[in-house]
Amino acid sequence: MTGAPDRTAPTLVAGVDSSTQSCKVVVCEAGTGRVVRTGRAPHPDGTQVHPDRWWEAYLAATADGLLQGVSAIAVGGQQHGLVALDEDDEVIREAMLWNDTSSAQASHDLIEELGGPAEWVDRTGLVPVPSFTVTKVRWLAEHEPEHADRLASVVLPHDWLTSRILKQGNGFREHVTDRGDASGTGYFSPVDDAYLPDLQRLALGREFGTPRVLGPAQEAGRTGSGMVVGPGTGDNAGAALGLGLERGDVVVSLGTSGAVFADATSPVRDTSGDVAGFASASGGFLPLMCTLNAARVLTSAAQLVGTDLAGLDRLALAAQPGAGGLSLLPYLDGERTPNLPHATGTLGGLTRTNATPENLARAAVEGMLANLVAGVDALRALGTPVERVLLIGGASASAAVREVARSLIGVPVAVPEPGEYVGLGAARQAAWVLSGEQEPPAWPVRVEETLDPAGDGSSAEVLGRYAALLATVHRR
Repeated sequence: MTGAPDRTAPTLVAGVDSSTQSCKVVVCEAGTGRVVRTGRAPHPDGTQVHPDRWWEAYLAATADGLLQGVSAIAVGGQQHGLVALDEDDEVIREAMLWNDTSSAQASHDLIEELGGPAEWVDRTGLVPVPSFTVTKVRWLAEHEPEHADRLASVVLPHDWLTSRILKQGNGFREHVTDRGDASGTGYFSPVDDAYLPDLQRLALGREFGTPRVLGPAQEAGRTGSGMVVGPGTGDNAGAALGLGLERGDVVVSLGTSGAVFADATSPVRDTSGDVAGFASASGGFLPLMCTLNAARVLTSAAQLVGTDLAGLDRLALAAQPGAGGLSLLPYLDGERTPNLPHATGTLGGLTRTNATPENLARAAVEGMLANLVAGVDALRALGTPVERVLLIGGASASAAVREVARSLIGVPVAVPEPGEYVGLGAARQAAWVLSGEQEPPAWPVRVEETLDPAGDGSSAEVLGRYAALLATVHRR
């Protein structure tokens, strides 16, 4: 009958990946996860950005009817960023993003004031580094007291964007978040599922408002059009949900930042601070190691040798494993793990013999991955099973990255088909909320290539040189 609804059409859901660099939106079939359309818009570069820019990017990414027919939506967003709001719910200043390291001293001070790393791990599952929200709250109190005086509440980037979506049609009632993103603030216990007012007071001198923490599949509200809005989550928790991780799976993600994580049933305790005991978006835990320097190391190395990323790939593949003894500590933006916020890149073992573009390209790839291999080893030492590594993110498309990964990691490396896994995880959460079921829908993840560990014998030598070079940096 003309004009009658198509009752055979699949239910559609959407997931938003509001990352450091851009806003990406995927629209999927709720039952299968098949992507039917996508949108994208850039974010400004930098370490401090006004949240209005995220909203503008979201509107651009969803323009031209992208969300037409969508029944539910959820947001995965960059973690830890400080969005400071006054008593009228207005943004006080630009958001301080996770990659803003100006709170390095604040992180050191907070660790000492609470009684050391072990006390922080016992309370929050993590040791403060400049990325975490609690250190940015302290920085605000010390450096911008006029803004600190106005501060009524703190929300995270994904919380803020979720609220803006709900404000379309007056669906907003209160700011909400989920365990995954709340666990990265430094004033939330992922074990007790509760905020810690005394740590708020430690950071700011008083308590402040926080978003209500929703369950993994709890509805946050509805827009004016009736679209259901999920609680959303942090980007890495979203990627874990999008990948449907199983026991023994560990993810190595190579985006703007690098990350190593797994979905676990119990929390970890790492007083070194290398592995944070975050919560996951599925109700469990997400032990995670994060680096500031990942894919952009390759971009910088390509610029250094006068080529593009494809050219860098060819150069790195032309070099022998080990890059002729050349090693690169790629701390081009400082580093989060290890906690060296003021470090710079360091090139070691340079001789007239190995000073070639090929070796420099290879050293850049090996150095970027060596730090993340240390993260895999750290998770294993904390009791996380490591049977397979899933290699995702923009840099995973590099043939040189895949070759070096299979050489250094030591277990099978699976490369899933390219996809926006943070957005897919958010969309899967939206489908879960919509279904009302106890478990998220089973969406298949297709693997493009599985690489067995290489037997070239270079792993121990490369990682040993990397560790020795790192030790010299720590002694400075």
